[in-house]
Amino acid sequence: MQIVTTHKNTDFDALASVIGASLLYPDSVGVVPTSVNNNVAKFLSTHKTAFNIILPSEVKHDEVTRLIVVDTDQWWRLDRMEKIRERDDVEICLWDHHLNGGDIEADFRCQEPVGATVTLLVREMKQRRMNLNSLVSTVLLIGLYEDTGHLSYPSTKAEDAAAASYLLANGADLNVASFFLNPPYEEVQRDILLAMMQDTEKITHNHLTIGIDILRPDKKVPMLAAIVSMYRTIINADAVFVICVNDEKSCTIIGRSGAVRMINVGRILHQFGGGGHPGAGSATTRNGDYQPEQIKQQLIELIKQNKVGGVTIADLMSFPVAFVDSSTPMSKVRDMMQKQKIRGILVGSEDNLEGIIVLWDLKKLKLDKQWKSPVKAFMARNVATIPPDFKPGQAAQMMIKKNIGHLPVSHNNKIIGIVTRTDIITYFYGMLPD
Repeated sequence: MQIVTTHKNTDFDALASVIGASLLYPDSVGVVPTSVNNNVAKFLSTHKTAFNIILPSEVKHDEVTRLIVVDTDQWWRLDRMEKIRERDDVEICLWDHHLNGGDIEADFRCQEPVGATVTLLVREMKQRRMNLNSLVSTVLLIGLYEDTGHLSYPSTKAEDAAAASYLLANGADLNVASFFLNPPYEEVQRDILLAMMQDTEKITHNHLTIGIDILRPDKKVPMLAAIVSMYRTIINADAVFVICVNDEKSCTIIGRSGAVRMINVGRILHQFGGGGHPGAGSATTRNGDYQPEQIKQQLIELIKQNKVGGVTIADLMSFPVAFVDSSTPMSKVRDMMQKQKIRGILVGSEDNLEGIIVLWDLKKLKLDKQWKSPVKAFMARNVATIPPDFKPGQAAQMMIKKNIGHLPVSHNNKIIGIVTRTDIITYFYGMLPD
């Protein structure tokens, strides 16, 4: 067994480095410390099942043959790795951009003063000509940007910028990166944000929520586009359009969409002489052509005329669904998961859902006799379900709110499918086949 781990109080460069190193070392398992930064915790709450990661308490130390350490070179910063430190038969590989002169003696060491550990890992990925999907590229870019201050810190090297370019070329999503990095904003931007939140008009179209606001600031607002992105997240809208009155002569429209497959912001703002791409766009209009209220009404009409087809849960769900009787031994449930390569099994039948058992539940079993117990002793009851016409965004919000990774799909009081956190992630990162 080989594991990849990093320092406690894990930041994004550390998390991204764990994920990146797990790709460079096939069959390795990422071990993320129990204490992580708030933005990392928020990311893991929605993405943890997309990666092969476990907690330090789940490591079987006597089975570890190789330890890969990233973003630190000091033993005391690792979480519950003392037993491995005491052994001399474990190969240790180290990747780090800090030159602290730590006490980890590695058999292999890649330690250079670049802006982020991610940069060192990306260098190796480029040499191996590895193909990265958009999800991995986005995570690596977040880590790189966090440790280099979006490539602005004095410690940033030319290779860091080249690594960022490589990740963007492999589909890294800057909208997702901006959300999780949460750039700070000053008092003037805070006041603008509060003003927008108070005056928002929300409309609903095709199960989507769109916020529209007219903003009349006293002076030019720096970083307004970033504030609009934050605003969309805070009001929990699928898309927002902010009409900013510059002066008596012109208005600027800024749009942001988190539901880019359903609401193409660039296409809508093209009608006002602007443009952009599906997730973000802007336009500047003359007040002689459009007054702010006219812009607002025309935006509403364009949104309602939006012809882009929306993907529903029916398009993403898996079926048929695996069911077991409530008396089924836990050992059989485990064997089914391994054989079918699934993370969750429903308990009951299509027209009588009693509960659900997921892979994380199996990790609670510590005694051999527990594997002989019936699944009803460990299953979760009162299972939340969703209809097949739900949108992926609605399912994602429910998963986050209830902290669950599986949602059975119900139609006419029968279970017809199941959608998982991984299905939702795959959709939002554009990894579905055309």
